[in-house]
Amino acid sequence: MTLPTIFIDGEAGTTGLQIRDRLIGRSDLNLVSIDPARRKDPTARAELLNAADLVILCLPDEAAKDAVAMIANDTTRVVDASTAYRVDPAWTYGFAEMSKGQRAAIAGSTRVSNPGCYPTGFIGLVRPLVQAGIVPADWPVTVNAVSGYSGGGKAMIADYEQGRGGPFRAYGLTQKHKHVPEMMAHTGLTGRPLFAPAVGAYAQGMLVEVPLQLWALPGAPSVGDIHAALTDAYAGERFVSVASLQESQALSGLLPEGLNGTNQMRLFVFGDPDGDQARLLAQLDNLGKGASGAAVQNLNLMLGLDEGAGL
Repeated sequence: MTLPTIFIDGEAGTTGLQIRDRLIGRSDLNLVSIDPARRKDPTARAELLNAADLVILCLPDEAAKDAVAMIANDTTRVVDASTAYRVDPAWTYGFAEMSKGQRAAIAGSTRVSNPGCYPTGFIGLVRPLVQAGIVPADWPVTVNAVSGYSGGGKAMIADYEQGRGGPFRAYGLTQKHKHVPEMMAHTGLTGRPLFAPAVGAYAQGMLVEVPLQLWALPGAPSVGDIHAALTDAYAGERFVSVASLQESQALSGLLPEGLNGTNQMRLFVFGDPDGDQARLLAQLDNLGKGASGAAVQNLNLMLGLDEGAGL
């Protein structure tokens, strides 16, 4: 049997390296690489892009678009890890647990856009509540989040690795963060969420938090109502789980690094069961379920392999 050929365009970057690590030892794939001396040669890249059964793009947005344009056949499948196609209706959004039909849509697609790390947590928390009618589509939602510096790009990584980053940094202060359209498109929200991202002085791992004033929502849902909606949405899922209310109530804190090295996302609902406020938190590895792990999961689905292979 001929093994499917996989090419990672941009394998030298943070996400590309982690994807390669997850694929390199597998016996069900043929992973190919470009000659380092020809990495910037368009002809060499085009040859591999068109020869591969599936390509994973770990490139800046414009470079990802250029790579897609180089594919001159209708058989090469693509998983793009940039933000270039995340709200493009011609591409399938690669969050398999987002809805009951999303896994099948990914499996049948030739063009899949890998979700962003912050949106993965935000969509995981908010979409089920919008779908259930608990949070109205026009509700003014706030999302606070902190990530390890590995998610901030080359300049931020260099700052932290050279001791210039500081213990904590708020950013995205202009409220024009590129993740916001993605957050709206895949939750069903019609208004812009107020997104407050931050970075901490650690390499990877993240927390995404959505605080809710339950008393102000239509029908004044309880903490239990919120928890039940999330539990129902992810029942039986392999990589997304919801902590019990008992587990959440027993916690005195939550670390962003708790799921590092995995493709897991854990959702928590914090709040007094008899109270009128709730804090919803998603815990995930920004380089795992938030990037490279999700890319491998999508690859597995698209090639008809075990969804958890390499994860």
